[in-house]
Amino acid sequence: MKILLACLILISSISFRAATAQEIKAEGKVMDAVTKKGVKAKIQYKSYPTGSISGRFNDSTFSFGIFGSSKYQITADAEGYISGTALVDPKDIDSNNRVIRDIVLTKKGQTIVLDHLIFEQGKALINSKSFPGLDEVVVMMKDNSKLEIQLEGHTDNQGNAAKNMELSQERVDNVKKYLVSKGIAKDRVKTKAFGGTKPLENANTPEARVKNRRVEMRILKD
Repeated sequence: MKILLACLILISSISFRAATAQEIKAEGKVMDAVTKKGVKAKIQYKSYPTGSISGRFNDSTFSFGIFGSSKYQITADAEGYISGTALVDPKDIDSNNRVIRDIVLTKKGQTIVLDHLIFEQGKALINSKSFPGLDEVVVMMKDNSKLEIQLEGHTDNQGNAAKNMELSQERVDNVKKYLVSKGIAKDRVKTKAFGGTKPLENANTPEARVKNRRVEMRILKD
């Protein structure tokens, strides 16, 4: 009886995990980096890094089921844009059994804010929570071997201007070091510091200062 009960519990546990895995959805939108409007794209997803599970969409949105604990790579291609990449990790599931990952597409010469980057105020050390977002840049550059980028560092305009310039340079240098540590060639990643000279917002508010502290990525060559 005890053996039978144990077997039933084990089977229920396995069934529950399987059902839970089937219920997880990866969802997102493909958007223009500037207008934030949807962009119809050729979207491909595959389990990462093996590619044993894959699928395609031709739309500005996507939704597919996640099975098991594998990560998934999603790539979006649209005419006139640089290919965009997102990584989906089942561990990032929300309360509705979904993992939401939008893909923002940019054109050559445009910049995109790496809004997943987290630094402590006044410091250049990258918070580990930023690594999954940076890994998406790594995957994008590995998929596009000719791609060259420039990382542009910005701070707010509070404090000493020279120190702000130095801080913005240290931050982009650290981002470059991370990309290189993941196998991206040094000569494919340029850096440039602007300090507080190019604010996005001129208002003297905490919200504006947060928005002005950023690292942007510019596509130089594709």
